[in-house]
Amino acid sequence: MQSTSSTSSGSCSRPLEGSTLNSGGSAENVAREGGSGEDSVGIGDENPSGSSAATNGHDSKHNGFIVNNNGSSSRIVDGENNRENTSYSGVQLDKSNQEIIRLIGQYLHDVGLDKSVQTLMLESGCYLEHPSATKFREHVLMGDWSKADSDLKDLEPLIDNGKLATITEMKFILLEQKYLEHLDDGNPLDALHVLRSELTPLQHNITRVHQLSSYMMCSTNQDLYQRAKWEGKGILSRALVMERLQTFMPPSVMMSPRRLRTLLQQAVELQSQHCPCHDMAWETNLETVSLLTDHCCTTDGFPMQTIQILTDHCDEVWFCKFSPDGLKLATGSKDSTVIIWDVDPYKLTLKHRRVLDGQAQLSVSFVSWSPDSKLILVGGTEDSHELYIWNVDDGKLVVKFSQSLEDSLACGAFSRDGARFVCGGQKGQLYLCDLNGTIVDSWEGVRVNSIAFRADNKTILAADNHYRIRGYNFDSPRSDFDILREPHPIMTFSINSADRLALLNVSNQGLHLWDIEDKCLVRRFQGIRQSNFAIHSCFGGVNESFVASGSEDKVVYIWHIKREEPLAKLAGHTKTVNCVSWNPVYPSLLASASDDATVRIWGPKPNGSSATTESDDCSSSSSSSSWNMT
Repeated sequence: MQSTSSTSSGSCSRPLEGSTLNSGGSAENVAREGGSGEDSVGIGDENPSGSSAATNGHDSKHNGFIVNNNGSSSRIVDGENNRENTSYSGVQLDKSNQEIIRLIGQYLHDVGLDKSVQTLMLESGCYLEHPSATKFREHVLMGDWSKADSDLKDLEPLIDNGKLATITEMKFILLEQKYLEHLDDGNPLDALHVLRSELTPLQHNITRVHQLSSYMMCSTNQDLYQRAKWEGKGILSRALVMERLQTFMPPSVMMSPRRLRTLLQQAVELQSQHCPCHDMAWETNLETVSLLTDHCCTTDGFPMQTIQILTDHCDEVWFCKFSPDGLKLATGSKDSTVIIWDVDPYKLTLKHRRVLDGQAQLSVSFVSWSPDSKLILVGGTEDSHELYIWNVDDGKLVVKFSQSLEDSLACGAFSRDGARFVCGGQKGQLYLCDLNGTIVDSWEGVRVNSIAFRADNKTILAADNHYRIRGYNFDSPRSDFDILREPHPIMTFSINSADRLALLNVSNQGLHLWDIEDKCLVRRFQGIRQSNFAIHSCFGGVNESFVASGSEDKVVYIWHIKREEPLAKLAGHTKTVNCVSWNPVYPSLLASASDDATVRIWGPKPNGSSATTESDDCSSSSSSSSWNMT
C-alpha cells in the first residue's frame, strides 16, 4: 500500500371533417371542434338519453354540486371524512374517485374514444370540465375571437377569483393569436386595428407589443412564421394557444392537457429515483418502461463477482487503469513493473500482452493513458524524479523524463488532446511538457499529489498540501485559482468524463463527491476505511451512474452516484485495495488492485446464480459480494 505525506379535459365534441388536432387542448392529438352534438360531453345540451336531469351525457354537477331533478342543488358530505361524494345510479364516489374518473375520461377523449367517455360520464355522474370552459375551448379552436372573449368574461369568477392580472394575460394571448391570423390572411388593416385598439390599451407586456408590431413588415407568410416562431393560422397554433390558456384555469374548471400521462410520467421518474441500481442508461419514460410493474433495474451485467484473478505481479499492486478504448488494462506494482493486458469484451477475460520493466527500481504508483490508448505515462512514489512514456503496441520506451535529481514526480496526466502531459510532486514542481519530454512551461513551489486535465485542454487541476484543489492555466495570461477546499488532506482525486464532478479520497474521511462548476460538496459516501494511504477511486457504469473505491478493510465498495450508502461490497482481496478502475466502454468489467499482489477482475454473475453474502474467510481465492437493494 502506497503511503503519501499529505391536460386538457376537453369536452367530447364531434370531430370536424379534415380535423387533425384534439380540442382537448393537446396540440399533438386529433382536433375536435364545433358546437355541441350527440356525442358531446361537458356543455349543457339535452341528454341524448332523454333524461332531463343530465346534460350532454352527465348530470349537471359543477364544482362539487349536483343539480337535482327539481332544480335545487345539494352537496353530499361524508360525515366521517368530510369529503364530497357523488351518488348516481346507486354509486357512491368520493372526491378522489371523481378525479380519477375525470382523468380517465380525459385520456379516453384524447385517444378518440368519445363513446366510452360518454358512457363513463353517464354511469359515474361526473363531468370532464365546466360547460363554460368547454364553450371557451370550442370558440378558441374555431378562431371565433369575439365569442371567446365573451366566454372569458363568463369564466372570470372561476379563474383566480377574477384576478385582473390573470384575465388580462389570457386576453392578451387571445388577441396575440387574433393579430397574427389577420397578418397571415393578408389583412394588415385588421391586424393594425387589433394592435392599436385592443392590444395596446391593455397596457400589458409592452415589449411583446412592440415585437408584434414589427411583424407588420414581414414580406411573406413564411417570413412571418420564421420571425414569430409561429405555426401559422389553423388548428395547430390555436391548440397551442389553448394549452397556454389552460394553465390559468383551476382544475375544477378545466384540467391541464394530458394530465394522466403527466402523473404516470412522474411516477416512472420517482420509481427510477428509488431504483437502487438505476444506471440511467436510457431515458425512463412511458414508452420505455412498463406501467404494469414497478420499475427496477436488474443486476444483470453488473460487475459484482470475481471472474478472473491476475497474479503476475510479485509485490503490492498500487495502480490499475483501463485504457480509454476499453480494450487494454495497465497494472503498476511496487515490483517496478507495468503489465499490459488485452481485454476480450465478448468473453470478458483478460490476456497478458507484455511487461514494461524498464523503470529501473521505480515502484510504480500511477499510470495515465493517452486519449488514443497508445501511450502510457508511468511514474513512481514521491521519492522518484523520473517519468516514463511507453508505446503499449510495440513495448518501446518513447520518453524518459527527468529534470532534476531533487524533483519529486509522483503524479501526471495527459492532456485531453494527447499532445502534452503535466507532472508534479511533493517537492514543489509542476511541469507542462510535450511528448518529446521538453518542458513547455512550469510552475514553481506547487506541492501536489494528484493531477488532472480539464476538458478545455488548458486548465490543470492539482491537489496540494493545503487540502485544496486548485486550477492552473499556463496560457497567457497565466492564472491560478481555488476550485475547492477540504478540512483534511486530499490523497487522490478523479474527474468524470462530463468534466463536472470530482471524486476525492480524503484522509480519515473517505470518499467525497464535489461539483467543480458550482464548487460545492455534493455527497459523502459511507463505508470505506481510509487513513493516510493513497487509494484511487473512479466513476463507472453506463453514463457513469456509479462510483467505486478500494478500502483498507480489503473490500471494493460501489455506490450509486445519488446515494451515500454503498450499493455493493465486493469481498475477495486479502489486503488493502489500493485502486479500482471501471472499464469505460464495457461497463460489465471492473478491476481492483491490492497489496495482496493480485488484480481482481469483477464481472456479471453467471445466469441463474444469486448474490451471496459477504465471506468471512477472505483468504479464499473465491470472491463474494454483498448487494444492498434498499
